[in-house]
Amino acid sequence: DHLGGFCLDEYKLIPAQAPFRDPEMNSISAAVSAVASNNLITVHASSFVVSISGQPGEFQVKLNSEGEFKEFKSGAIIMATGSHPYDAEKLTELGIQYENVISSAEFEQMAKSGNIQRKDGTPALNIGFIQCAGSRTPEHLPYCSGTCCMDSLKQAAYIREQNPDAKAHIIYRDMRTPGLYEDFYRTRQDDPGVFLTQGDVVGVNETESKNIAIDVDNTLFGEPVTMEMDLVVLAVGQVPSTMKGESALNLQYRQGPDLPELKYGYPDSHFICFPYETRRTGIYAVGSVRQPMDINDAKLDATGAALKAIQAMELTDQGKTVHPRVGDLTFPEFALSRCTSCKRCTEECPFGVLEVDDKGMPLPNPARCRSCGICMGSCPVQIISFKDSSPNIFKEMMTSYEMPDEFDEKPRVLIFVCENDALPVFDMAALERLKINTNVRIMPMRCLGGTNLIYVTDALSFGYDGIMFMGCAFGDDYQCHFVNGSELANMRLSKVQETIGRLNLEPERVRQYAISMNDYEKLPKIIDDFVEELEDFGPNPFKGM
Repeated sequence: DHLGGFCLDEYKLIPAQAPFRDPEMNSISAAVSAVASNNLITVHASSFVVSISGQPGEFQVKLNSEGEFKEFKSGAIIMATGSHPYDAEKLTELGIQYENVISSAEFEQMAKSGNIQRKDGTPALNIGFIQCAGSRTPEHLPYCSGTCCMDSLKQAAYIREQNPDAKAHIIYRDMRTPGLYEDFYRTRQDDPGVFLTQGDVVGVNETESKNIAIDVDNTLFGEPVTMEMDLVVLAVGQVPSTMKGESALNLQYRQGPDLPELKYGYPDSHFICFPYETRRTGIYAVGSVRQPMDINDAKLDATGAALKAIQAMELTDQGKTVHPRVGDLTFPEFALSRCTSCKRCTEECPFGVLEVDDKGMPLPNPARCRSCGICMGSCPVQIISFKDSSPNIFKEMMTSYEMPDEFDEKPRVLIFVCENDALPVFDMAALERLKINTNVRIMPMRCLGGTNLIYVTDALSFGYDGIMFMGCAFGDDYQCHFVNGSELANMRLSKVQETIGRLNLEPERVRQYAISMNDYEKLPKIIDDFVEELEDFGPNPFKGM
């Protein structure tokens, strides 16, 4: 019902500027007021999104604002729905059922009120902080939220500020305070009333006096210790808002109402090269709904996403693709008269570009498209093409190479090369003057996901003895610019290899390689090894068939 999120209610914030030694006053309310008073910004409070349809440049947004429905157009969408603290009630192994064990969120409000005390109202003079409470454990949150260490150090500063006689004891596995946050950590470390103990909490129990006994093992001293506290704070992690079970976007996309998920409720993106991008063009996840982060990182994140949104609107207005082939003017064209309505293109497109009309035919949304060509590779009847890339163009290219006599310069190898990761490897090899086997011919592709099975049969029929596909790594730590293009190519090629094997032709004649820029020195050997293997197989017997 208001802007500001959880940070609005925090007592103070972690430092955002030099010298990074002490908590800063909470300035979120001032930022909220600045937004509310800006005539160019409309705030729809107490509202939720009923639906978002369309494409970048012309999204149709429908809101429910306290029972009143509102509709408007939007050029781009930024999803900044944030996160919420992990439910501390689940942490019974850490004593949350005891009256003097509270969550870090509860302690924040206690400090804000100026009364850091036990349940019975007596002052808490020894306060223990248990780090990674429910984090980095498969039973609760398997990941690190990246904010709990700084939050506990900040709250330790509250304790010392409000009562110089009180002591803070922080029990941690790893203290994570990257960059200039190290100065904040050192300031607390130098405070004689703040104690940091590395170890694993193996037990939390309540004493007869309602104190809390914390059993710690694997300490730096090598011996288990028990620490008795007046009050214990569980430093809980972040859970993205997407895990609440309700869609924030309600996208009217055939592939679903939400952003495709990577893991743990966080949206999928190319986390190395394009962290702001999601798999929905013109829609950007930002802040702690994108990945665990603190408020300072979220501010930078928001700036980046806003700039990406502006770029998306400007490029879309010019009829150009947004990402990663920025400024491309080619989009898929469909010969629908030959379409069999198999729907493979609508299912395999990683970006939800294609809807389906009443007849089951693909219905493109060009501004959503990233021009990767995956739809072209998925089509079994080759009805999808680009002006500068199509099955016919690929066939003309592969047959334009001179094919020597089978007893002459053999074997001949065709290499399909992804333009994003693999082609620069060839460039690097050339810059380093590395010698590449002269029996190979290279054919660049937008993405290996654009591989159509007809390319393999055409190449073998023309007389190529072996076919290599070089592209990005795929799997959990994928590097594909188009998310799963390399993975789709691998799936398709496995079917081709199975068919080739049934024809008594060696399946190893067709092989896919994951390659990156760092592999340029290995490139000549990779190719030479493949060629040597083909020489053992002999000439391709299917030439001309």
